[in-house]
Amino acid sequence: MNVVIRPVHFDASTQLVDFINRKLKKLETFFDRIVEAEVFLKLGTKQSIKDKTVEIKLHVPGKTLFVSKTAKTFEEGTDLAMHTIAGQLKKTKEKQQEH
Repeated sequence: MNVVIRPVHFDASTQLVDFINRKLKKLETFFDRIVEAEVFLKLGTKQSIKDKTVEIKLHVPGKTLFVSKTAKTFEEGTDLAMHTIAGQLKKTKEKQQEH
């Protein structure tokens, strides 16, 4: 799986990048045919600068899965997004096995 992490308007620390990479590797246990994962990290607007948004886009054969979660930290947002995208991956795998 190819992983692309794109922080928007800031530089992500190596710790954060490593954390996200470790989490994404765990998705391969649910579905091993993931082609690419794109992660967008966005800071909140000026009114809510404390909020951070994590968007994950997964490219699997025949489909693109997407989730966006907002939380106080990028780590917390990543955990929330991973929980949601794991469910989407399980459903996708079930549908492909039915065919």
